[in-house]
Amino acid sequence: MTAQLIDGNALARTIRAEVTERAAALTARGRQPGLAVILVGEDPASQVYVKHKVNDCETSGVRSVLDRYPATFSEAELLARIEVLNADPSIHGILVQMPLPKHIDPHKVIETISPLKDVDGFHVQSAGALMVGQPGFRPCTPYGCMKLIETTGISLKGKNAVVIGRSNTVGKPMALLLLQANATVTVCHSGTADIGLYTRQADVVVAAVGKRMVLTADMVKPGAVVIDVGMNRDEAGKLCGDVDFAGVSQVAGWITPVPGGVGPMTRAMLLVNTLEAAERAPTVVHSV
Repeated sequence: MTAQLIDGNALARTIRAEVTERAAALTARGRQPGLAVILVGEDPASQVYVKHKVNDCETSGVRSVLDRYPATFSEAELLARIEVLNADPSIHGILVQMPLPKHIDPHKVIETISPLKDVDGFHVQSAGALMVGQPGFRPCTPYGCMKLIETTGISLKGKNAVVIGRSNTVGKPMALLLLQANATVTVCHSGTADIGLYTRQADVVVAAVGKRMVLTADMVKPGAVVIDVGMNRDEAGKLCGDVDFAGVSQVAGWITPVPGGVGPMTRAMLLVNTLEAAERAPTVVHSV
């Protein structure tokens, strides 16, 4: 069999159109959604990601503020800038592009962002809300993965799902979102002796470790949904994921491509989180 492609680009376009409509309605009521993006250093990949995020804002009616700082920018200066943005009522979401220079503690940076503006969903308060099933910002990549799985029409209730990877940004929140959808979830990682033992029983596999060929055709249950979060380069420098796409696509029922799968959805869900932050923001009363 040949797997059906899950088109992240197409789904992201649909979501951006919905955001555009809601953002226009909110702006008409006097509150344009605002996202502040902070880039520290000259990491080439980060510059590309930030450019895409700013472009997404411009085409969706979301105001963007881009702060660029040199790699020598101090941690104290960065934290002070975040505090200014926390207090700015026109800014509803704050995103600090990772990775940061080594002299800056990313955990301290994330925890300085107001939980009300944590549109990346990385703050401890956001993670805690997800853990206990309370409303809050969901990390953009796992949130996008769930939307991609929804397009298959498969109910996750009672299904076996395997997440390969246990990062705080993707693996762990992905597992929690799948649990909330009533899947039976297994998390595999570098300490798992035989990942294939688990993935061959899985109706859904999410590969998110940043390593090529983590999932091969012999590890996949026929007809499974395979979501590839990985972003790697092959020997020729071509962008590829964690999954052996050529092989797995002959076994799986549905599969996301790289590029064009999870990546566009991560950015789309950032817009959704920013819009929802703006919709929930308290009304500012100006004194006369």
